[in-house]
Amino acid sequence: MDQIQHKHIEVNGLKLHIAEIGGGSKAVLFCHGFPEIWYSWRHQMIAVAKAGYRAIAPDYRGYGLSDPPTVPGEATYADFVDDLDSLLDALAISKVFLVAKDFGARVAQYFALLYPNRVAGVVTLGIPFVPPNPTPMQDFLPEGFYMSRWLEPGRAEADFGRFDCKTVVRNIYILFSRSEIPIAKENQEIMDMVDSSTPLPSWFTEEDLENYGALYDKSGFQTALQVPYRANRELNTSEVKVDAPALLIMGEKDYFLKFPGMEDYIRSEQTKFFAPNLKTVYVPEGSHFVQEQFPDQVNGLILNFLKTHS
Repeated sequence: MDQIQHKHIEVNGLKLHIAEIGGGSKAVLFCHGFPEIWYSWRHQMIAVAKAGYRAIAPDYRGYGLSDPPTVPGEATYADFVDDLDSLLDALAISKVFLVAKDFGARVAQYFALLYPNRVAGVVTLGIPFVPPNPTPMQDFLPEGFYMSRWLEPGRAEADFGRFDCKTVVRNIYILFSRSEIPIAKENQEIMDMVDSSTPLPSWFTEEDLENYGALYDKSGFQTALQVPYRANRELNTSEVKVDAPALLIMGEKDYFLKFPGMEDYIRSEQTKFFAPNLKTVYVPEGSHFVQEQFPDQVNGLILNFLKTHS
């Protein structure tokens, strides 16, 4: 961890924090999800750097140590994609491999659709390639579905506001590590689905939690609730297929597989309509946080992909 360097880069009028390690001529750009941050890629960054690649993991605008947008409630996926493009310009990198997790997979997919010449390959974890403008999942699930609750302005803010940032991250990590979709009962808030005595996942340490808590103490959750949960997902392009080499890494116990129709969509390889050169690999016992849970196995999959397509 000490080898990872940190700096801020001026991008689109904001200072984005990036973590960086390695000096190879080929670059790997890591895109985090929620409630993650650059830190969620700590194991992968070190591994790809040792393999001779330059590893770069930004905090999106409004996340962690990056500047917030002027109006967090107006942030969009397009902003995040534009930031990545401008970040590569600032770092004088013409082409990258993208490694993305959770909603970061959508950011990476959008980037690959808009800037195909800048993408050497795409690895996504936990979320497959989907139509650029998909039907909202909350249309198919009960009112207590966590995305529905967080979509409602003010509700998540009130729920999260009862606790410090570290506790919010703790509760979400516990919830998202399970194999069932987080759905609250009527009149129950999402944070109340986790008892204070529930232990952290065995692979997630108190030190990890302290790091996440400190980063969200800096940024808060305003932008994180906007993107991914409330932002417009429309993309200004008619292109729907990512032609770059692609790899999907799915944990067999990832709750995302329980989303209506999702497991069949992935296992039947309908995903290849949107990523024709996609390979899917399943990690037995893997949760939604498979890269932190089984870092050695995930690192091996990523390194093999990079080697094959470099």
